[in-house]
Amino acid sequence: MMVTRNFLFWLFWSARFVVRLGDRLITKVLLAFRLLVMMVGLMGTEDLNMELQKLVVGMNPFGEWKDLPGELILRIMSLVDDRTVIIASGVCTGWRDAICIGLSRISLSWCKTKMNNLVLSLAPKFTNLQTLILRQNMPQLTDEAVEAVAYHCRDLQHLDLSKSLKLTDRALYAVASGCPDLLKFNISGCSALGDDNALAFLAGKCRKLKHLNLCGCVRAASDKALQAIANNCNQLQSLNLGWCEEVGDVGVTSLARGCPDLRALDLCGCVLITDDSVIALANGCHRLRSLGLYYCQNITDRAMYCLANSRYGGKQGLWESVMKNNHGEGLMNLNISQCTALTPPAVQAVCDSFPALHTCPEHHSLIISGCLSLTSVHCACALQACKAAGRSAAVLRQQLQQHL
Repeated sequence: MMVTRNFLFWLFWSARFVVRLGDRLITKVLLAFRLLVMMVGLMGTEDLNMELQKLVVGMNPFGEWKDLPGELILRIMSLVDDRTVIIASGVCTGWRDAICIGLSRISLSWCKTKMNNLVLSLAPKFTNLQTLILRQNMPQLTDEAVEAVAYHCRDLQHLDLSKSLKLTDRALYAVASGCPDLLKFNISGCSALGDDNALAFLAGKCRKLKHLNLCGCVRAASDKALQAIANNCNQLQSLNLGWCEEVGDVGVTSLARGCPDLRALDLCGCVLITDDSVIALANGCHRLRSLGLYYCQNITDRAMYCLANSRYGGKQGLWESVMKNNHGEGLMNLNISQCTALTPPAVQAVCDSFPALHTCPEHHSLIISGCLSLTSVHCACALQACKAAGRSAAVLRQQLQQHL
């Protein structure tokens, strides 16, 4: 109902401009409104299909439905879900052309059983897509479908293929060859990818990448692949390498040198990395805001002290940074859960250097679960609260002494 009310408001203002153009254009606008009402579910799926069929065979009482302006069709499509957009693209060639030319984003994650066939049929039509979401709850996509996308949708900037357990290296080679303008690429959970050469090839072709999710790509994500990413993708801002167990210091230090704009890096479960990786990141990636080191048990205090010194070179204390309100700089999220070699003084030094890291329940951006020895670490909020409580207690004691 909210969508309908919003469209009524838009229709009212549109009518002010079209009323002088005659009844014909007004009829088209009213027809668009009637179709919208059906699409938002007020008449149900069966009624929608029936009404669309009536339109196709010319039984629509309003008439002139084929001549709706493309801009108006796209306006309607922006107010409905992706499934309805697919249905509407089959009304007639005029609607199909308007939608296929104007549509820049679509998600097929709602398709639970026949996504692969749907992708094969839609890819040749939706050639102007910039964002395509094909995330699956159970594996459906095959290499053929991804090859069709890469061949026809060459303007893609954001492609999500996460949990595509059937995809092989063929899919990566196809994407690399067909989609050179990719900015965001998600292949998390694509565990069948097994050749780091394919990922290296992708990095060489898609040099504009800013966000890359390789979580769970155990065989594809290796030091060799990371070196290729570092050498080619110097605009990279976020990288997820969670549970990529073949990743070591060689790959991460390469990233630190080649991707200075890196802001978020997840190394959770990368059990081979040591202090050398964290030190390289502290020295080379000064815009790093989020770092995940869950279960990286080779990390020691040496890495923490290097992180702590990386922000101000040890020249500025905690309270100076708090007073200057520099919370937007430096680390804002750090996960060191299960890093059992760390001690409280080292972690406290990091917390003191980066006031945006919180151990308090309200924010909780310094994650230390599984490290019982670190329970004494406290953030700036806790210190401020303690100082405020201390001042209040002192005032209360003075008041009590005065009354006594």
